[in-house]
Amino acid sequence: MTTRARMTSSAWLLVTAVLAGCQVGGSTVSDREGYFTWVDEQGRVRHSPIAESEPPVAESARSPDTARTPSRTGPEGDADASEYTLENYPDASQLAKDGYIRPGQRQPYFTWRDSEGNLRVSYFQPDTRSDADKGRSPAPVELTPASVYHAEAGRAPVRTAPEGEPDAFAVLGIDSGGDFLERFSATCCAALDTDDHEDWYEASEFGIDLDEASPWHGFLSGRSPYHAIALSGLADRPDFILRLRSYADDGVFVPSLVFLDRNLKPVRLVTDVVSPFTPETWSRRGFLEAWVPVFPGQGERWLVIFTRDEDLAGQTVLETRRGPKVIPHVTRGELGLRMAGSD
Repeated sequence: MTTRARMTSSAWLLVTAVLAGCQVGGSTVSDREGYFTWVDEQGRVRHSPIAESEPPVAESARSPDTARTPSRTGPEGDADASEYTLENYPDASQLAKDGYIRPGQRQPYFTWRDSEGNLRVSYFQPDTRSDADKGRSPAPVELTPASVYHAEAGRAPVRTAPEGEPDAFAVLGIDSGGDFLERFSATCCAALDTDDHEDWYEASEFGIDLDEASPWHGFLSGRSPYHAIALSGLADRPDFILRLRSYADDGVFVPSLVFLDRNLKPVRLVTDVVSPFTPETWSRRGFLEAWVPVFPGQGERWLVIFTRDEDLAGQTVLETRRGPKVIPHVTRGELGLRMAGSD
């Protein structure tokens, strides 16, 4: 082989090696380490690594004692998640009737923007009625759209988009908003007065009053009167749906809700609630109504109801036969709470 042929061959090998190195160095994150991308309730794009499962152990490689003894966890010897139980492997028909939502799991949700550009979260309540039942039984409760913020504790490890990768919400022009609940928690809620609280009453609707005797607190959203409701008596219930009504009387109280754990630390904040107003009739007052899920099974032990400066600056306008009727938003009011399906 001539000297020129050797030099040409070496050059081609060098170019091939460089190209192969670029391909390896320029591989995507998903090629280097498995992960999946998802969007949380605030519209933030998340990247969670996929946990690698341990390779199965061959039956022949197990010791006789290991093969005969069922796996146990904990001091009381509870069976692990691999054991066949109705909790680990629920009945398929029952799971379908429950809308494929296991007890204690959060409601499915979707995130959207309203006409004013506000980021909204609407919980999804599956309609589990059969075609034969539709028309004979009522439709499932439609949960009220709102801005919902969850505490990060207890979630799977997440991280923002890797450096160099485009952020989907930035491309779409959507502001992720940062961790609002963390900033809200800096002003709430360990100092709240819970002595004059209300215990949840399951049997029927019960009322609370926000008046001149109510305690006030400086929340991140402004100073507001508040009322605390204890949920500790519902700790054995995975979840339920709250119907909240705010009755109008020379104005209407626009509620926001923050759920706290046993140490009065915020777990979930539900605010900017899109509550429709039902006008008064000869037999009852008008009211704002919201349907909100509650999750005692996820550590929610207190419900605190308050309002925001932003809501107090607004008003509710009704179209009547005599023209528009303006209902101011005020810091006092009467609220009715009921568990869906309790009547």
